[in-house]
Amino acid sequence: MIADRILFLVLDGISDRPCEALDGLTPLAAARTPVLDRIAAEGVCGIMDSIAPGIRPGSDTSHLALLGYPPQEYYTGRGPLEAEGTGIHMTAGMIGFRCNFATVDADGLVTDRRAGRISGTESLSEAIRDTVDLSPLGLGFRFESGAGHRAALALTGEGLGDKVSSNDPKKDGVRPLTVLPCTDEPADQKTAEACNEFIRQSQEILFDHPMNVRRMEEGLPPGNLLLIRGAGNMGSFPQFSERYGLSGSVISAATLISGIGKVVGLEHVPVPGTTGSVDSDLDAKVKAAIGELDRKDFVLMNIKGADEAGHDGKGILKRDFIETIDTALEPLLALSDTLIVVCADHSTPCSVKDHSADPVPVVFRGPGVRTDRTARFDEVSCAEGGLHRIRGHDLMPIALDLINKSHKYGA
Repeated sequence: MIADRILFLVLDGISDRPCEALDGLTPLAAARTPVLDRIAAEGVCGIMDSIAPGIRPGSDTSHLALLGYPPQEYYTGRGPLEAEGTGIHMTAGMIGFRCNFATVDADGLVTDRRAGRISGTESLSEAIRDTVDLSPLGLGFRFESGAGHRAALALTGEGLGDKVSSNDPKKDGVRPLTVLPCTDEPADQKTAEACNEFIRQSQEILFDHPMNVRRMEEGLPPGNLLLIRGAGNMGSFPQFSERYGLSGSVISAATLISGIGKVVGLEHVPVPGTTGSVDSDLDAKVKAAIGELDRKDFVLMNIKGADEAGHDGKGILKRDFIETIDTALEPLLALSDTLIVVCADHSTPCSVKDHSADPVPVVFRGPGVRTDRTARFDEVSCAEGGLHRIRGHDLMPIALDLINKSHKYGA
């Protein structure tokens, strides 16, 4: 028997390093995960370098690699992908940025780069769209809220470049930076000028916006500054269906992942109640993925909350959310004719509070898969599995072969 469809489950940032709060275990090893363990026991396991050993992958470059689009060839910056995920249709030549709503105090110092992980920022975005004016520079823009504190900006017009810096100081307690051109090219200078003007005008709007006034009255950090980074010039991507001969969907609350899926031609399936955080409705997400498998050959499902817990350095919260994930995944065990691929896109150690180059666990489970002796889904157990150590760009070729869709190399 051979599977005829693929569920590609990316547990964002789930991999970690030993945590003092968990007696030297990783959150994944410390968690009770009977479903993931059964998938591991019924599959073939290994560990994976998303890009290459020693390379710290971003969520953008790692997902491109996992889908078989080498980031060295296709990556032009996170901004355009994030923008596409928020609903901004990016066309070739548009300059995109990822954004955070952040908090600055009366002295102009950044006090929270994520504005208390603010959410529901649509009214802030609407005020920016209605009021900011870049026409004196001969430019237009698109701006949309994403999940939580995230948003995206796209600049439109002639003579724009993407080689510019960010105003994000990357830490609290300091002033935001000035966006600078990274070259002497007039196009990059024009983009830097436009970014600084956009930031200036939007901050005036955000400062006394009713939502932020209310948040301050409630003792919550206001979203009164935009931090913009990840500039990129929108490129072109071969479509997934043409590359692999498979129809596909993407299910993700993270706008970046939705954007990556959309630019390669996967249909984005929105799921109400999913947030990209630890309060996400995972049952709804799993139900949607199972439904998509009835009409598509390939479904990419990203679950992100563990990554946020890692960035916040909260090992116990990360362990507990991993257990929540595991419970939600139980309906997947009943799937037939389905190759289930489970992995992380990168490690997000609580001790680092950022991505690391540590390899991540991976498992293929489905009809016809040669199983190994691994019975636990964690960083160390999977390292003893039959896949051994692979790279992210190996995933799709292996998956295609396991559903008998790969092409013979040679006669």
